[in-house]
Amino acid sequence: MTSAKTPPSLFDLPPEIAEAREWAHGFADKYVRPVAAEYDEREEMPWAVIEEAAKVGLYTPEFALQMIADPTGLLQPVVAEEIFWGDGGMGQALLGTFLPAAALFGAATKEQIDTWLPAFFGTPGDLAVAALCASEPDAGSDAAAIRTHARYDEAAKEWVLNGTKTWATNGGIASIHVVNAVTDPALGARGHALFLIPPGTRGLSQGQKFSKHGLRASHTAEVVLDDVRIPADLVLGGKDALDQRLATAREGSRVRVPAAMATFELTRPGIGAMAVGVARAAYEYALEYAGVREQFGRPIIDNQAIAFTLADMAMEIDAARLLVWRASHMMTRGKPFTRAEGSMAKLKASEVAVRTTERALQILGGNGYTRDYPVERWARDAKIFTIYEGTSEIQRLAISRALSGRRIR
Repeated sequence: MTSAKTPPSLFDLPPEIAEAREWAHGFADKYVRPVAAEYDEREEMPWAVIEEAAKVGLYTPEFALQMIADPTGLLQPVVAEEIFWGDGGMGQALLGTFLPAAALFGAATKEQIDTWLPAFFGTPGDLAVAALCASEPDAGSDAAAIRTHARYDEAAKEWVLNGTKTWATNGGIASIHVVNAVTDPALGARGHALFLIPPGTRGLSQGQKFSKHGLRASHTAEVVLDDVRIPADLVLGGKDALDQRLATAREGSRVRVPAAMATFELTRPGIGAMAVGVARAAYEYALEYAGVREQFGRPIIDNQAIAFTLADMAMEIDAARLLVWRASHMMTRGKPFTRAEGSMAKLKASEVAVRTTERALQILGGNGYTRDYPVERWARDAKIFTIYEGTSEIQRLAISRALSGRRIR
């Protein structure tokens, strides 16, 4: 199958965004797709490809800052879509560091960002990755149930962290770990804070490395914290701000959304863009396949059952992309998600990815079920989007609460 070009824009993109889209697509086409099946089979981090991304400026702290500063809000989703069009697992390996970077941007002081962001990425020839450690074995969707605890040692002016994190992208191999921990158990989620664990910190180790159904080219593992000690100033936002927030919460006043949950709100449109990329890859492949695969003396696309399915796939992908772009644009402009627009984007795109890859596999028939064709891999990759960073059920809960104003459970 030939490599597809970027699809026509849903509306005219600013020239710099359109150029970035083509740039990311070209990188995915040249460096990601040719080796995607190999890295998936070996369940191995694509360090050589990340190195190429660093060389061209795609995997750098400067590009992370550029995406955050983009006034349109479209740079991040268009780049994410193209990289994940190349491959889901390798896309996760390439962009996994941008999640903890989003946590840094969302919760840290300017001084913390300036000091630590470069260490998230490293440099060409000396690469680094970062990890956001939020989920725990007994706390996934129920974020308030986390047990990893951060205690402040007043005498040593240090935080002491203990607990186990799970499902951490880059967990254990990261240069920097951003860890969500409880500082005051009596406050529940309002007592959470994010902490930076620098490289080489004693007491942090990798636990189980997971062998996954999809996204197999990315590293996912447990992270164990055993009396991990870090300086007082490595709580994101600073200790003074945390103390003030905790005091306000103890008085019964409302406080801002906990840092880890705020990060997920910020990244949900980006996850949606990744899902759109995988869905688009499967749709394009199925469309081309249906035009050349013949049964009963004619291409299968001449049958309404196939043609109508492809029409539905294209329509759903465009709808998902529009929701993603809307949420990303709103977020950049500082407009609140009063109708859970971020959750809408993530929910729609993730479920479109699952349906589209399943339909593409069906169109390919027996060939689609084999690893000789990439659709099988895309179908495995797509499922995770309905699970991580908020399951589909959690997104529906968020949307229904926002629309109704009621505490739906």
